[in-house]
Amino acid sequence: MKTWKLVSGIVSIVLCIFVSFQSCAAGLGNALSANGEVSGSAGIIVSIMLLAAGIVSIASRKGGKGGSIALIVLYGIGALCGYTMAGSYSDLIIWASWCLICAVLAIVSLVKSNK
Repeated sequence: MKTWKLVSGIVSIVLCIFVSFQSCAAGLGNALSANGEVSGSAGIIVSIMLLAAGIVSIASRKGGKGGSIALIVLYGIGALCGYTMAGSYSDLIIWASWCLICAVLAIVSLVKSNK
């Protein structure tokens, strides 16, 4: 699971940059069209969760249960915000799915470390 934590951390940090730029564009589009959607703001939240989870994932790849619990919470918040507030910003569903996959793998890592 050390390799998974390292790879998911690096991928999450790189995705954070793309999600940030896309969310800024989606937020600007929402503001200009005045459609009342919050998908741009939700994308920024997902981006922050990706960055934080990526850093925690890299830092805790050799550690115990605490890092896995933090990853479950961070990726879980990112997935929850992404799925519930996506609106017309359909790419946010993809980034939320990445968060959900990483949260599930963090659960697997937590269960595996208990044995």
